[in-house]
Amino acid sequence: MKYMPYTLSVLIIVILSSCEWNSGEINFHNSHEPKRQNTPFSDAVETEDLFFLAGQIGRDHNKGFLVEGGIKAETKQTIENIKAVLEHHDLGLDRVVKCTVILSDISDFQDFNEVYMQYFPNKPARTTFAASGLAASAKIEIDVIAAK
Repeated sequence: MKYMPYTLSVLIIVILSSCEWNSGEINFHNSHEPKRQNTPFSDAVETEDLFFLAGQIGRDHNKGFLVEGGIKAETKQTIENIKAVLEHHDLGLDRVVKCTVILSDISDFQDFNEVYMQYFPNKPARTTFAASGLAASAKIEIDVIAAK
């Protein structure tokens, strides 16, 4: 037993030295929407293995305003927006590994979840919480991480 810490240290060193540490390239992508080219954030950030999308809300990108119909309609549009950004970068919803969901009212959770489950049968990891205010008075905002 007295050699256990030494053995563990050697094992950790061997494991770490066998790992490839790649500083990899990071690409910051502007929005695919011409009207959003000057936003103060990237629409998506790409690393060697992962794709990080900025939060999306239920804004109809063709009309420029939030869809009507409450949390279910906004959830559907939000996920359709995520899908469009992913497809623009040759990815799909099936590649999403993590979602962060922000609701303006936690009592909308069940209705949101009903729509969400139709789009994410793979069940990516998820965090859901409520905030007192979202951009453009949206009822929901979702950001995702997708595997490339």
